[in-house]
Amino acid sequence: MNPSPRLAHRSTFRLAVLAITACAWLALAPAAQAGTKSKKEASTTHHTTKKRAVKVKPTQNKSGETAAERERRLTRECRGMPNAGACLGYARQ
Repeated sequence: MNPSPRLAHRSTFRLAVLAITACAWLALAPAAQAGTKSKKEASTTHHTTKKRAVKVKPTQNKSGETAAERERRLTRECRGMPNAGACLGYARQ
């Protein structure tokens, strides 16, 4: 049983298309890989900048006074008062 000429032509055509497609993929593969760099290469070519630490500003309470101002005020206002409540730790200084 010999294959018909039509089947032989189809298989030859498919083989040719497959070969052309494979050659095209092989030709494009190095070009596609050249565009991507590994992490090691990327780190050496680009200058990386260190992120600066964020400075936290001291927050003021609702009265608008700083911690130092509050401490001076409590020391002044709590003289001679009982050592309780807001004056805890400030009454005997």
